[in-house]
Amino acid sequence: MRFPVLLLGSAVLLSACTSNETSRASAGPDGGTLVIDVPGDAGTLFPPLVSEEVGRMITDQLFDRLAEIDSSLDVIGDKGFAPRLAKSWTWAPDSMSIAFSIDPKARWHDGKPVTASDVVYTFHAFTDPKLSSPSMTLLSNIDSVSVRDSLTPVFWFKKHTPTEFYDVAYQLVIIPEHVYGAVPFDKLATSDVVRHPIGTGRFRFVRWDAGSRIELISDTANYRGRAKVDRVIYTPASPATEMTQVLTGNADFMEAFPSDQVAKLDSSTVARPIVMPLLAYTYMAMNMRDPAAKSRPHPIFSDVRVRRALSMAVDRVGMLHNVFGNNGSLGYGPFPATLSFADTTLPVPPYDTAAAAALLDSAGWRRPASGAVRQKNGRPLRFTLLVPSSSLSRRRYAVLIQEQLRRIGAQVDIDELDPQTMNTRMVNGNFDAVLNLFGTDPAVGGTEQAWATSGIGPMGQNHIHYSNPAVDALLDSASASFDPAKSNAYARRAFATIIADAPAIWLYDWTNVNAINRRITTATMRPDEWWANLADWSIPADKRIARDRIGLAAAAP
Repeated sequence: MRFPVLLLGSAVLLSACTSNETSRASAGPDGGTLVIDVPGDAGTLFPPLVSEEVGRMITDQLFDRLAEIDSSLDVIGDKGFAPRLAKSWTWAPDSMSIAFSIDPKARWHDGKPVTASDVVYTFHAFTDPKLSSPSMTLLSNIDSVSVRDSLTPVFWFKKHTPTEFYDVAYQLVIIPEHVYGAVPFDKLATSDVVRHPIGTGRFRFVRWDAGSRIELISDTANYRGRAKVDRVIYTPASPATEMTQVLTGNADFMEAFPSDQVAKLDSSTVARPIVMPLLAYTYMAMNMRDPAAKSRPHPIFSDVRVRRALSMAVDRVGMLHNVFGNNGSLGYGPFPATLSFADTTLPVPPYDTAAAAALLDSAGWRRPASGAVRQKNGRPLRFTLLVPSSSLSRRRYAVLIQEQLRRIGAQVDIDELDPQTMNTRMVNGNFDAVLNLFGTDPAVGGTEQAWATSGIGPMGQNHIHYSNPAVDALLDSASASFDPAKSNAYARRAFATIIADAPAIWLYDWTNVNAINRRITTATMRPDEWWANLADWSIPADKRIARDRIGLAAAAP
């Protein structure tokens, strides 16, 4: 665990401002520094390759989309979107193409103008198999992008769908061709150019000290206006260190304050809580493929009887109260309850240890002696469960699951990993089971990415190789229907089918209790991305502290 040590050093640096730094302070309405503690370092700051939350929250400050979804998260048509890089757009009469008009004031952070060619390049980057963007499958309905003139890219679609505007505006983060275009797609992931991002966002990149901090500063010449704070600094830390930092004022924001310590926020004069239901859910996912030989079925989890037995052997309600007290939200399936098409009435495997034991017996997994680990053909019912060391709640769940499955004769070995290592293991299929937190998109396409056959492989997030043609067909129908009632019905049937297949144990929906310094004034926080309007957070001049007085001049590289 190197994060706490490195973080402690950066905290000292932030608070030790000199008198010269103080003299550079902004006395106006804008200024100050936000220090945000995060559970790990970013994997990448190159938008097409971002697949984890830390990278996403940072790149969303550095880059823009053509249009930005509002807090309604309405994914049908374009009424839920506001202009960003595109100041306006025009639909073709047959709705098979959309022409976007780029704001002529938009500039990259190096001063070059944004052009339609940048948009074309972005589409190619997100969809070229050599780059293997995890968003590639979500863009499959876009046929091509053409250039009408230097400020007008035109998107052409294979078929007219309810979410074709959303497919463009939500999934594509526009990147500059002149910065990245000289590097072949198959070389970009490891190129040094992706570690020095240049975007159009209201913050621009300053530095990335691996494992220690990522620093951004306000882009004062931005076409949408400068951010309301001078700097944002992201510092990786363990949950315990994050909690100490935010309670002492050395950090300004922490996502997911430890659930058993929330009372400290109620009595704190430094930080306050922000409760946020998110579009995210947590589950124990079971790999359908053998990690030792990925062409073969998993020796344990390929049998649906075993998966159902393990699901029935855990007390989901009891675990929820054990970890979250009265503040938890039970999981009901492969969706968060906050989605408009979620259905919390769908039956999940009941808690029934006797029935679970009988199912394991019928599947050939029997105990050689009372209290012993079950075996089948000489193989023990034993598997490894990956857990992120950064998540207190999942670490606690792992111990509870380990004990409850022990009672029915299954041995669970817990493997705690830092988030980046765990993500790599998941992407490569090198795991038996994993306690995963999945933040889904507000459209059915997010479900497809994690649970449809099309999501299998490096370009999707179906890391457990779950595949059911009936689910694929139902999710396709849900995405294609213009009738919300019919779309929701298709989605719920897909959910019911997934739950019956039991590829996972549904544990809880993620409701964050975030901690924020009382001096910070926030803007609207969306359930899909709390950081969406971070550039409009502010620090009143009379509440600024020493680190706020460094100013832009001292922060610039």
